[in-house]
Amino acid sequence: MKVGIVGLPRSGKTTVFSALTGQQPDPALPPGRTTLGTVRVRDPRLEALHKLYPPAKLIFAEVVFADVAAAPGRKGLDRASLTAMRDFDAFAQVLRGFPDETGAPPDPARELADLEAELVLADLDVVERKLPRLQKGEKPAFPAEKELLGRLKEQLDANRPLRLAGLSAAEARNLSGYAFLSQKPLLAVLNVPEAAVREPVPEALAAAAAERQVRVLVLSGEVERQIAELDEESAREFLRDLGLVESAAQRFIAAAYGLLDLISFFTVGDDEVRAWTIRRGTEAVAAAGKIHTDLEQGFIRAEVMRSEDLLALGSEAKCREAGKLRLEGKNYVVQDGDILHIRHGK
Repeated sequence: MKVGIVGLPRSGKTTVFSALTGQQPDPALPPGRTTLGTVRVRDPRLEALHKLYPPAKLIFAEVVFADVAAAPGRKGLDRASLTAMRDFDAFAQVLRGFPDETGAPPDPARELADLEAELVLADLDVVERKLPRLQKGEKPAFPAEKELLGRLKEQLDANRPLRLAGLSAAEARNLSGYAFLSQKPLLAVLNVPEAAVREPVPEALAAAAAERQVRVLVLSGEVERQIAELDEESAREFLRDLGLVESAAQRFIAAAYGLLDLISFFTVGDDEVRAWTIRRGTEAVAAAGKIHTDLEQGFIRAEVMRSEDLLALGSEAKCREAGKLRLEGKNYVVQDGDILHIRHGK
């Protein structure tokens, strides 16, 4: 999973990226070049399971965040940045929630609308270049491609993002090769001063986000940067002083999971205890392939336990005795918190 940290100039997006990942992008990077940072997904269920297998290696799931270098001096996004953004699975748009260097007050609702307009125009450009070729007889990549793109053009002409176009799952899959920007899930991140981290979302932004079906997360990039530099105990104390339960980094990761409809399943054993990330609705055979392609190809059955059952009973043997371990076939839909052991042939 790759989440792009995006935003208009001077929104603080790079500060937020650095606070989340500990990476500092090179300011000399040319427009469109991407800096990646990997963050572990802390999961208390996984950490509790590890206590049942103390010699085992503990391996967390990971989220990759990306920061795209923008052209200096521009008010919006340059073409190189827009092209790089097509590689992301979702966007987290950082909105300025503090006065700029001239003292001008923030207007995050306008920033949200401005970036959306740029994404819509970029997608409209793609559609308007493709449609004439299809109309002249170019072979479509999938049935009804011309008709679907015509529908999308109407949506984009109305300045509406494609994520609100009511696409079916099949239509979304067919369009995946286009990597439309406004089709990607979006999270709004309001970057505020330390004193404002517990204040409610401004009404204008809340309304603009609700209209676009976008969730808003409030954080202070500067506060998160300071937290990232502290040890675990000092960080907890700092959060308590601010009246917060957890860092925005963890809330950010949870929001990213929700944004992409992701869940975690676990594998456990004496060698490692590990979390794996899949999309909700993934079947057991595909989840096996996430672990290793050989397991998918030779899939026979999946032994399934719930993590809460193993934690409550204390061992796999007791889960088996209590009837909490079951066998499932390849079409079983894996649930968040499942523990899988894959039976497979050679």
